[in-house]
Amino acid sequence: MEEKQHKRRVHYSGKYPRKFEEKYKEQNPEKYADTVAKVISKGSTPAGMHISIMVKEILEVLKIQPGEKGLDCTLGYGGHTRKMLEQLKGNGCVYGLDVDPIESQKTVERLRSAGFGEDNFKFRLINFANIDKVAEEAGKFDFVLADLGVSSMQIDDPKRGFSYKVDGPLDLRLDPEHGESAAERLRNITRDEFVGMLIENSDEPYAEEIADKVFNLMKKGNPMDTTTALREAIEGALWKVPKEEKDQAIKKSCARVFQALRIDVNSEFEVLYAFLEKLPGILNPGGRVAILTFHSGEDRLVKKSFKELKKNGIYSDISEDVTRPSAEECRLNPRSKSTKMRWAIKA
Repeated sequence: MEEKQHKRRVHYSGKYPRKFEEKYKEQNPEKYADTVAKVISKGSTPAGMHISIMVKEILEVLKIQPGEKGLDCTLGYGGHTRKMLEQLKGNGCVYGLDVDPIESQKTVERLRSAGFGEDNFKFRLINFANIDKVAEEAGKFDFVLADLGVSSMQIDDPKRGFSYKVDGPLDLRLDPEHGESAAERLRNITRDEFVGMLIENSDEPYAEEIADKVFNLMKKGNPMDTTTALREAIEGALWKVPKEEKDQAIKKSCARVFQALRIDVNSEFEVLYAFLEKLPGILNPGGRVAILTFHSGEDRLVKKSFKELKKNGIYSDISEDVTRPSAEECRLNPRSKSTKMRWAIKA
C-alpha cells in the first residue's frame, strides 16, 4: 500500500497573512483562540467567522423563557442561535433557517458539537420568505429573530464574490447553487435597468456614470465577471470626481454598487416583503420579534409594516425608534455600525 505523504500547509510571506486561505488560524477559533481574540480586540472580524451583533439588546427584547419555541430566520454563523438556545436552559427549541448550503452545514456541526441536539435545535435549509411552511411543521413561535445582514464568512471568502476588496468571481448569491450570479445578471439586463437597480437598491448618486462605463466595457468585449473588473469599472466611471474626494467616493460607490447587485440577485426586498406579510401568522399571542436591518431600504419596510399592523391591532406594541449598537460594540466590530433593530409584540 502506497504511503500517503503529509502535505505541509503553504506558508505566507511577510509577518501577517493577507489571503483568505492563509488565515487558517483565524478560521479555527477552537484551536487558535488567542489569535482570534487578538484579531477581534483590534476591531477586525477573523476570517471565516462572524461576530454576532447586538446580542444583549436582542435578548432583552425577546425575553426568552425555558420551554418556549423560537425561530432564527437567518442562522449564519449561529452566534445568535446559540445565545437563544442557552436562554432555554435545555427546555424548549429553536428552529434555524438559512439558504446557504455551504456555511449552514458548518454551523449545524458547530452547534451540535456544543451540545445542542435535535430536540433543542432544528435546522431547515429554506429561505425565510417561507416561514409559513416552517410553521406548518413546527407550530407557532414565541420569539423570532431576523438578522438581515450578510455573514462575514460570506463577505470574506473571495470565492463568493461579495467584496470589491478582493478578487474573485462576481457571484454574490447567498445560495451559490441556484439562480443567476451577479455576472450573469449584468449580461441579461439593459443599461437603464442597471441604473434603476443602483438608484432603488442603494441610492447610488453616480448611477448613470457607472452604468455607462460598465455597459460600454461589456459592449467592447470586456467581461464583467470578476469583482476586480467591476471595481475598476466603477473607478473609471468616477474620473470627474475631484482628486481630494476620489478615494472616498470610489470606496462608497463600490460598496453601494455591490450592495445593489446583491439585493437584486438574492431578491432581498421581495423576500423581506413576504416575511413581513407572513410574520404575524406564525407568532403565538404575546410572541416577540426582533429584526436587524443594515440599510435604509430594509428599515423603511420594517418600520412601515410594524406601524400598519399595530394600527390594525395585530401588534400590541412596537419599537417607537430604532436601537443601535453601542459605541464599544462598533469599535470592536466595525461591521455593526450601520445596524438598526426594531421589535414588535403580537397582540
